[in-house]
Amino acid sequence: MLGIIDVGGGMRGIYTAGIYDYLLDHQITFDYCLGVSAGSANLMSYLALQRGRNKRFYVDYADRREYMSLSNLLKKGSYLDMDYIYSTLSDSRGEDPVDYDAFSASPSQYVVVATDARTGLPHYFTRTDVKRDDYAIVKASCCLPIACKPYWVDGVPYFDGGVADPVPYRRALADGCSKLVVLLTRPRDFVRPPLGHLPAARFSLRAYPKALEALTHRHEKYNQAVAEVKELERQGKALLLAPADIDGMSTLKRSEFAMERLYGYGYQDGAKIAAFLSP
Repeated sequence: MLGIIDVGGGMRGIYTAGIYDYLLDHQITFDYCLGVSAGSANLMSYLALQRGRNKRFYVDYADRREYMSLSNLLKKGSYLDMDYIYSTLSDSRGEDPVDYDAFSASPSQYVVVATDARTGLPHYFTRTDVKRDDYAIVKASCCLPIACKPYWVDGVPYFDGGVADPVPYRRALADGCSKLVVLLTRPRDFVRPPLGHLPAARFSLRAYPKALEALTHRHEKYNQAVAEVKELERQGKALLLAPADIDGMSTLKRSEFAMERLYGYGYQDGAKIAAFLSP
């Protein structure tokens, strides 16, 4: 079974938006799609066959105050307004709706990881957890700790999936994948450092000590998983794609110039997937 994993990365996710547009232009599909954070949203548009939709969310909408701003943080407790992004914009009557019928008709498996704020452990949602105009699992997976309060799904508070399982290739293998494409949004040789802003993290997550513990170990999990995927790559079982340069882009930083370049890098790198999959 052929799988693709998108690890997300906030605004850097425009890199994988370029990859998905290449895949759609060349009718390249996967049996299994696993999304982390913004990767879960990008994969949804890909499975719904909505070329260009992911790019619009980064280039056209992300500079709106309703999308992310200090105003949101002060008024709602979250810098990113998940309900604006994945309901107001994305619902069937929204400005840029998900084609839910096309998404539902896709034969690919769809898996989304979020972090249970109470336990600090990953929780894996599937397509059965998605309903028309109910994209709560994407909101949960994208809910950045410190920047956002947890997002509740069925009575459970969740944070960003990358806290507990930043590169969930083991889950993909456990679910039956034999060949993987793994998409990063930082250069492939980037080594994630220990958590900065620890006092802010401790204050923000004071009600969720297990989530704080998971967050403080995230860099270890990320670095180990990337090293292990590189070993799979050497064995011919995986392809690891990452931008050559992120032009100073951080998770919540917008730069139109940098985003256009990252999108272009992604579209260009999509050809590597075609080569990897060719017999």
